Formats: sequence, structure tokens, C-alpha cells
Amino acid sequence: MTTPRPAAVAGMFYPAAPRELAWEVDDMLGHSAGGNLVPGFPKALIVPHAGYIYSGGVAAEAYDRLRPARGIVRRVVLLGPCHRVPVRGLALPDATAFDTPLGRVPIDRESVEALSGLPQVVVSSAVHAEEHALEVQLPFLQRVLGEFSLVPLAVGAAAASEVAEVIEKLWGGEETLIVISSDLSHYHAYDAARAIDQGTAREILDFSTAIDHEQACGATPVAGLLLAARRHGLTAELLDLRNSGDTAGGRDRVVGYGAFAFWDGEPRFTAAHGRTLLAIARNSVEAALGASAAKRLPGEAWLQPLRASFVTLTRDGRLRGCIGSLEAQRPLGEDVSHNALAAAVSDPRFAPLTREELVGTRIEVSILSAPKLVAFADHADMIAQLRPGEDGLILECGGARATFLPQVWESLPDPERFVAELKRKAGLAPEASTAKCRIQRYSALKWKEEGSASL
Repeated sequence: MTTPRPAAVAGMFYPAAPRELAWEVDDMLGHSAGGNLVPGFPKALIVPHAGYIYSGGVAAEAYDRLRPARGIVRRVVLLGPCHRVPVRGLALPDATAFDTPLGRVPIDRESVEALSGLPQVVVSSAVHAEEHALEVQLPFLQRVLGEFSLVPLAVGAAAASEVAEVIEKLWGGEETLIVISSDLSHYHAYDAARAIDQGTAREILDFSTAIDHEQACGATPVAGLLLAARRHGLTAELLDLRNSGDTAGGRDRVVGYGAFAFWDGEPRFTAAHGRTLLAIARNSVEAALGASAAKRLPGEAWLQPLRASFVTLTRDGRLRGCIGSLEAQRPLGEDVSHNALAAAVSDPRFAPLTREELVGTRIEVSILSAPKLVAFADHADMIAQLRPGEDGLILECGGARATFLPQVWESLPDPERFVAELKRKAGLAPEASTAKCRIQRYSALKWKEEGSASL
């Protein structure tokens, strides 16, 4: 077989129409809880593979963590169990690519060649022809990562050590993501399933390879990942744990779903990260005003993922400029440098900053999380959901749009007034109805030149 593998379960497990599929995936990502702002992105994920109506929301919790990986991850090693055709070992497809309604994902031929010498790796088009466990992950990966090449491995009868050997062979660097596709327990009553799945989650977080196929249909690839992840010192994180009784089914016989991320160490932003960002921002402004020579951006890996940032300038405690990005569109280092310069010379509310003002100007850098939709029944419900001091808000009504960073709560602590002033900033009347407005919220991590990082 030298042709692409066509989508086998489009229209059953997920929508077959490209526009509908893209909207549904984006909607699930947009409604995910998200997580704390951390540098980088996971090295590996464990995600469920049922129809999107059942497990898509759980999978989205893991894939949402990959937003910063766009443009960096170029190869995805995807492993999952065989549901239709049994096989001994791990099966690669005899295909050049996998097709989905969102486009074609090429098979990474170099990786396939690298595995050719391993006896546990075989080639079988039959194993992959109707298998859904790998296919259902691709639309999420396509929407989050954009372009990438794929190493799809259907795992049959194999030892965890054999799976780990394959994963080790393809471990790579930040350009490589490893994804394990597996549901958890099957067809128990709701409460029994919750107890079983909670126990399984604890075993995964403890890197226990004793998990069996009663606990997870993908127990073998999960165990293989756990072996490799433990050797590499990764940290495991539980992102979501639910079952079909929580999502779209009855509670008599349910299937469990878990989302896990594996990180290199315990990632968190520190004061050192803040000092680097503030130095980038100040140099951008000073170089533009002729006060110092422009420096090349640091080459540190955490500055490379796409991030949204804001840069705020103040003098004598008063705003002097504030420009930023609500959506990630540039690597973090570039975004901070760009926004610092724009805040100094392009904020339409102020005259351009002068060289003489530099000494008394203080810089603050904020990093924004991906915005999440706020679903509300009415204005009172929306107000009740706000978290003063934590939420940055984006308000969109018709063609009007405006945002307030979380730090604006310091001067507008009352939620009603906060929203009213946000409407005013958007060019709307403060009393205008929010019924047809689109509200998104985000969190921010900020650093000031005279202080340290704060949430």
C-alpha cells in the first residue's frame, strides 16, 4: 500500500464535514479548564479515544496544553491499542499518510526506517484500516499543532519493555511529542467505575507498570510510556478524570476516560524568568530610543513557544503606555520585545516616550493564558462567575472588543463596575446588555521591575 490511509470513522466518532469538525474541536479546546501558566509544553500525553461526544472534552484538557508547541513539535509518535485486528508486536501502516477531513498528515518515513531493525515492529495495513484509537486523535493534533509528521503504532500483544524500546528509539527532543491513546475501565456501574479509574490514575501518577487491560484498554502502550518516562525523569500530572456517565451516556454501564500530561521536571515560571522578560522589554525600548545597543534575544527554549503577552509602562504610578497580544501569535521573547516597543511609541493614548523619560519609567510584563469562553444564562449569572483579582476579561459585542487585564481589579474591585467600564472601553454604553456579548476570560502572570512575579 503506497497511498494514504483514508479516514475510517469520520461521521461516526467525529464529524465528517471539515468546517463542522474544526468548529467542534476548537469549541472543546475553548471550553477546557486549561491550567496554570507554565514554561514549555508536555513531552507526552495519555488521552481517551471514544467518540467526541463521550470523551472529546476530556481529551481537550490534554491537547489544550499543547498550544505553545505549535511550530515547535514537528513529529508525533502516536500509540494505541488494537480493537479490530489482533497483531503480535507493534504495527506500522503500509501507507504514506493518514487522511482526516481536516487534511493529510504525512507518515514520518525517517522514523519508520529507524524502527525497521526492531523485531517487535511489523507492518500491517489490515490492523490500521478500521482502527479508531489513533485516528480520533488526529483532528485535535491538527488544530493545535498545525503541520507535523506522524509515527502511528497500533500496539497488540507485546511486553511493556518492547513498547518502551520503541518509544526510546523515537524520544528525540522538543520537536517530538509522544501520545498514548487509551480509555480506562469498561462497562462497570458508575460508582464502581469511578473507584477503579481513580485507582488507575494513582498508578499512572506513581509510574506503576502493573496496570492491566481491565483498567485500561491501552494498558500496554501506557505501561511502555511509563517505563520510558520514569527513565527520563518526567513528572506526571492528572488533568481530567471522568466517564461516559458524566458526559453523554447512562450510568449503568460506563467507560472511563482520563487525560494525563508528562512534563520534563516540574515546570513553573520563576523570578528568574521574569528578570529575563523585563530585560528583553527594557532593551527593546532603550534601543529604539537610542539609549543602548539592541541585544539579540536569548536562545532559551522557554522563550520559543508562542505566547500572548502585555507590556505596561508607568511613570510616577500613572499609566504611560500598555500594548499587548490577546492571542499567541509570536514566540514569547519576540512578543514581549514587540509589545514593549509598541507600548513606548505606539499607544494612541499617549505621546511617544522620550529618551529623557526612560529613567523614571517602570516596566511590567504579563504573560496571558489562552482565553476560555464563559458560558452564562444571563447577566447575573455572568457576574456571579467572575473571579475578582484573577480573571482578565475579553468582551466582544458586534464589532466592539476590549479587554481588562487581571490587575485592573485593583482599581475596579466591584464586578458590576468592572464589566461596565470594560463596556465603556469597548465603545459601548456601560448599561448596554451583555446578553449577546461573547465573554472570554484568561489568567496572567506578571512581573514588575521593582518587584517579583505574582499571579
